[in-house]
Amino acid sequence: MTVYGESMATLAERAAARYGDRPAARYLRDGEWQTTTYDELWAQVRDRALGLVGLGVEPGDRVAVISQTRYEFSVIDLAINAAGAVAVPVYPTSSADETEWVVGNSGAVVAICEDADQVAKLESVRAGLPDLREILVIDPVDGRRSVAEIAAAAGDASVLDARAAAVRPGDTCLIIYTSGTTGRPKGVALTNEGFAAGRRACAALQIIRTGDVVYLYLPLAHVFAQLVMSATYGGGGTLAFWGGDATQIVPELAQVRPQFLPSVPRVFEKVYAGAMALVPPERAEEVATAIEAGVRVREAREAGGPVEPSDEEIFAKADAELFPLVRGIFGGELTGAISGAAPIAPEILRFFYAAGVPVMEGWGMTETSGIGTVNTPAAHRFGAIGRPVEAAELRVADDGELEIRGPLLLKEYWRNPQATAEAFTDDGWFRTGDVGSIDEDGYLFITGRKKDIIITAGGKNLVPANLEGDLRRSRWIAQAVMYADRKPYPVALITLDAESVVPWAQARGLPADIAELARHPDVTALIQAEVDAANAGYARVEQIKRFKILGRDFTLDAGEMTPSLKLKRNVVYANYADDFESLYAD
Repeated sequence: MTVYGESMATLAERAAARYGDRPAARYLRDGEWQTTTYDELWAQVRDRALGLVGLGVEPGDRVAVISQTRYEFSVIDLAINAAGAVAVPVYPTSSADETEWVVGNSGAVVAICEDADQVAKLESVRAGLPDLREILVIDPVDGRRSVAEIAAAAGDASVLDARAAAVRPGDTCLIIYTSGTTGRPKGVALTNEGFAAGRRACAALQIIRTGDVVYLYLPLAHVFAQLVMSATYGGGGTLAFWGGDATQIVPELAQVRPQFLPSVPRVFEKVYAGAMALVPPERAEEVATAIEAGVRVREAREAGGPVEPSDEEIFAKADAELFPLVRGIFGGELTGAISGAAPIAPEILRFFYAAGVPVMEGWGMTETSGIGTVNTPAAHRFGAIGRPVEAAELRVADDGELEIRGPLLLKEYWRNPQATAEAFTDDGWFRTGDVGSIDEDGYLFITGRKKDIIITAGGKNLVPANLEGDLRRSRWIAQAVMYADRKPYPVALITLDAESVVPWAQARGLPADIAELARHPDVTALIQAEVDAANAGYARVEQIKRFKILGRDFTLDAGEMTPSLKLKRNVVYANYADDFESLYAD
């Protein structure tokens, strides 16, 4: 049996047996990139797992990890599973109240904190956590034992063999708490079988190949990052961890030169907007022609078919002058990227594909172990989110809701049997909450979230995500939120992209303060042009009639964004109720 079919309890050990001295991970230390082999990874996982056993962690116990994405997090994650326990990752940006809920609801007996700040946050709610017996740390904190210290006291490794042998495919290995766009987050209990199916899907589609360098900045408290970690280590790739500073992602890509990049749309949207801003108006049509020719050439080559000579000539020029600059932003060796968590405009995907950076859109949920459908360079349809992977079946219910079944699915919502029962149909399909369609070739198209559909006063059903996504393609706009529930027409709140707007304003002698710029007529005119351009692609009843520019962006601290950067629409509606209403005042 290959490593792809193994449980998370044996993943690190089997990977070491298969890949040995190949590089498993790269990470920054004191400004220098360090490398760890698969043999070294397993040794660290083994010792930390034995340390947890020494603390009294039993099979099935939950262990929480509160940390940003870093190499040590992945080692601890695997060690928890190797000890037969269940990992419960917690977003480091979570408030004390949110942290208390996740740690308390999961019944975690041990919590591992990244640093003193996370320890202080957890200690502030310790009284409400009766199951929590010990708090460990990753970075040194006075008076606290570290995971390295308990690893140094590691005992007989045979206990891990016995625990791993007792693990079953349907056992829970990970509990991920949903971002909670409404209500308290629910703990999604995911299984060894689900992650094995996810790894097999990634291998079958060659999303991550043996030897690939994979750059990871996404939070390991999110299921997509967990799947990427599992698939990379399980498949013999090298996981390159970001240094922890969001402003350094692009420079680090140039240093790491990855073959695969999992990301959210915003990274690609910003690169696209910046590239388009450099194109002089008189060359816009030429560049647009080059992009379309590039798409046709690359698709023909992928299919092994003939290339039109006129396309080849246009493409050759662009591939010598323009496209290498785009590839260079990502390190020059990227052969694949997946954009997920939110919609991304097809024009952006076509641009990157033509440039030789195949950004493919995929779809999955926490409840599907992070994967369900995916486009690939060999089989894609721009605007769709791909075809089902081998472990997933999809169907569309009578009301348009997408339903899915297969081994990828969650075992249950942790300690919430009512929510578990409500999530499944009588014949065992999971209700995704997404509305969409499946075309004759099996490609899935998502039109929006069922709960996000807006019904106007005239009875028109609107899907806000599409127009909002078109607005976010603008280099000047960070976020856009449409509103029209039981109203005569759609309106929107818009936030400014400070990185682009401030230099534009300073070049014109305008203030640099975002709050001031939000009220400035020149900025209003700038954004009006972007709204007009986006509106042009929609029927009149769907177009945004009025908008307001906010003096700040939406934030995690205000509860308006989830840690995985999804918009909490209901929170924005509540926080800005007066602003929305003011747009109907006349």
